[in-house]
Amino acid sequence: MDAFEKVRTKLETQPQEEYEIINAEVKHGGFVYYQEGCCLVRSKDEEADNDNYEVLFNLEELKLDQPFIDCIRVAPDEKYVAAKIRTEDSEASTCIIVKLSDQPVMEASFPNVSSFEWVKDEEDEDVLFYTFQRNLRCHDVYRATFGDNKRNERFYTEKDPSYFVFLYLTKDSRFLTINIMNKTTSEVWLIDGLSPWDPPVLIQKRIHGVLYYVEHRDDELYILTNVGEPTEFKLMRTAADTPAIMNWDLFFTMKRNTKVVDLDMFKDHCVLFLKHSNLLYVNVIGLADDSVRSLKLPPWACGFIMDTNSDPKNCPFQLCSPIRPPKYYTYKFAEGKLFEETGHEDPITKTSRVLRLEAKSKDGKLVPMTVFHKTDSEDLQKKPLLVHVYGAYGMDLKMNFRPERRALVDDGWILAYCHVRGGGELGLQWHADGRLTKKLHGLADLEACIKTLHGQGFSQPSLTALTAFSAGGVLVGALCNFNPDLLRAVTLEAPFLDVLNTMMDTTLPLTLEELEEWGNPSSDEKHKNYIKRYCPYQNIKPQHYPSIHITAYENDERVPLKGIVNYTEKLKEAVTEHAKGAGEGYQAPSIILDIQPGGNHVIEDSHKKITAQIKFLYEELGLDSTSVFETLKKYLKF
Repeated sequence: MDAFEKVRTKLETQPQEEYEIINAEVKHGGFVYYQEGCCLVRSKDEEADNDNYEVLFNLEELKLDQPFIDCIRVAPDEKYVAAKIRTEDSEASTCIIVKLSDQPVMEASFPNVSSFEWVKDEEDEDVLFYTFQRNLRCHDVYRATFGDNKRNERFYTEKDPSYFVFLYLTKDSRFLTINIMNKTTSEVWLIDGLSPWDPPVLIQKRIHGVLYYVEHRDDELYILTNVGEPTEFKLMRTAADTPAIMNWDLFFTMKRNTKVVDLDMFKDHCVLFLKHSNLLYVNVIGLADDSVRSLKLPPWACGFIMDTNSDPKNCPFQLCSPIRPPKYYTYKFAEGKLFEETGHEDPITKTSRVLRLEAKSKDGKLVPMTVFHKTDSEDLQKKPLLVHVYGAYGMDLKMNFRPERRALVDDGWILAYCHVRGGGELGLQWHADGRLTKKLHGLADLEACIKTLHGQGFSQPSLTALTAFSAGGVLVGALCNFNPDLLRAVTLEAPFLDVLNTMMDTTLPLTLEELEEWGNPSSDEKHKNYIKRYCPYQNIKPQHYPSIHITAYENDERVPLKGIVNYTEKLKEAVTEHAKGAGEGYQAPSIILDIQPGGNHVIEDSHKKITAQIKFLYEELGLDSTSVFETLKKYLKF
C-alpha cells in the first residue's frame, strides 16, 4: 500500500491550475514506460513528454472497469515488461507480461499478484519472481519464465498466518530479497541474482521484536534494523557471505525521536530519508570515507515521494504537504549540493503558514502537531478547524497533497495534523507507546492536541471538526464517546469502529496479522478488558454526540461493512434516546452513513466522496460553501 501511495500521489500542476494524478512510470535503458490513456506505452527517454510513443498493450483487453497501472517492472534486457493493473473499486490486481518485439504481445497474465521483480539467470533467461495474494494475505512466492522455455513454480510458502511476504530487488540488482514480516518482526531470505534457481539463503532467522531490511553494495549487506539498544532503527553492515546477526557491525545510528522514512543505496553513497522532531531531513553518507552530510529540508515539507532512479550520480525525490503539490529536488553527489526544481513558486507559500506545535498529554508526553492556515487570517478563534489523526501500526499520518485540503485553507479553514502515539512519526518507540494495552495513550494525546489548539486561539468547539481514515476511526470514535463537547462534526472514511468483535473473529482476513497491534481478546482476558475500555462500538451511550458522516465501501475486505453498519445503528439509537429527554429546542446531531460501491479500502480522489464530505462539514458548522466549491473547480476536474 505504501508503494501504491507513492505513485498515486505523484501529481503535477497543469496550466489551468488543475492537478492530475500520474500513474506508475519507470525508466529503463533508453526508454520510459508509463500509462497513456488506456494503454501501456513506452517512448524514448528524451521524448517522454511528447506524443511520440509505442503502444505495448491496450488495457481494455482485460475487460476491467477503468483500469490503471500502479507498478511496472522491465526485464534486464528489455525482452519483457511486467505491469500490475488494478481498478479503483477493488484491491485485486492482475499482472500482465508483455513480450517486447516488433509486434508487442501479451505473453501471460497472473491474477492476485502483490509484488514482483525480474532477475536474469545464468543462461540469460529472464525470470519473474512474484507473490500471490489471497484474502489480503500474501504467503506464496513463485518464479516463472516465458517464451520457448515456460516454467511457473511455487518455491516458498510462509506457514505462519500472522506474517506476509513481499519482494524487493536490491538497488544494484545483485540480490532479490524475500521479506517475511508482521507488525513487529521480520525475516529476510536472499536469492542470488547470478543464480536465481538456487535455494534462497536465510540472513537471520526471525527474532520476536526484531525488524530488519537489507540493501547490498560491493559484496556487503547494509542492514536497517532495530536490534540492540535503543530499540530504534540503526544502520549496520556485514559481508554478504556471512549475513547472520552475530556478524552485523554498527555503521550509523539515528538521533532520538527520529523516523526512518526510506533508504536509498548508490555506488559510493547511502542516502537516508528521515523525519526528526516532525521536520524532514536527508542524510548523505559517503561510503568511501564514512562522511555524513545532514540536510534540513524546507519547513513547509511534510512528506517524501521517492522516485525510481538508476542514475548513480544523482538522488532525486519529491517533497509535498497536504496543501502544496510535490516539488522535485535532486541531490548531486559530485557537487555535494541539493538542487530544487526551477520554475514559478507556488503562491500557497506566501498566502499560508505552517506551524509546528506541541501539546502536553496527561502523562507529560509532548505530542507534535502540524498546523496550516492563511497568512492574513484574523481572529483565528472564529475560524473553522479540521483536525486529522491516525495513530496506529507505526504509520505516519498521511501528509500527501490533497487539493480539497488546499481549497479549505484558501477558504479560511485551519488544518491541524495530530501526530499521536501509536503512529510512527517519532520512531519505533512512539508506535510501541500507543499499541496493545497502551492504546489509550493515543486517545489522551488527541484530546490534549484539540484542547491545546483551542487554548492557543485556534478555533473553538462549535467550529471544530475531526476527520480520520481506517484505524484512525478508533481514536475518533473513542473521543466522541468520552469527550464529545470538544467537537461539532466528524467525518470518517472506511473507519475501524468495532475493535472487540473484529479481533475475536479469526475468520476475517487481517485478524491474525493484527494481533500485535490490538491484542488477542479471544485468549487474553487482559487484552479483552482493555479493548472494551476504548472500543467505539462498545462505549456508545445516550448522550449528545457531534454530527458524524461515515463513508464506507460495500465490499471492503479490510474493514467489514457489517461492523460499520452495526456501529451506525447503535449510535442512532443512543442519539434518539438522548433526544427524548433533552427538552424542547434540542437539535439532534446528524448521523449519516454513505455506502459506496466497490471493494477498495479507500478511493481518495473520488469527487463524489470529496463533495459529500465538504458539503456535510459546511452545513454542520453553518458556513457558506459557495466559495470553496468555486476554488475546488480550479484544482479538480469536476
